[in-house]
Amino acid sequence: MTIQPAKLSDPAVRAFVSAVNSHDRERFLSLLAPDATMADDGSDRDLAEWIDGEIFSSHGHMEVDNESRGGRRILARFRNDTWGEMRTKWTFTVEDDGRISRFETGQA
Repeated sequence: MTIQPAKLSDPAVRAFVSAVNSHDRERFLSLLAPDATMADDGSDRDLAEWIDGEIFSSHGHMEVDNESRGGRRILARFRNDTWGEMRTKWTFTVEDDGRISRFETGQA
């Protein structure tokens, strides 16, 4: 059963998923801490390059199936024009100011 983005527990994760799904790069970037980092399948990646290639230039979209750890870990069906659809896990580190300092994703 899909969890609508507006129903996600953590405000930062809720905004992240919404920005991805609406292809709002400016909003997406405003959610990240200035020194934010990320990893894909266990390897650190260049954040700007990854989000452009995997989300924005390839029309990324997330459908969240499950959340845990107070909403900071989600299982989602992620799809984009490059890879099609895959089951993915996402873990978020959110700072006191509400911005995301790190996210990790990979196949679930």
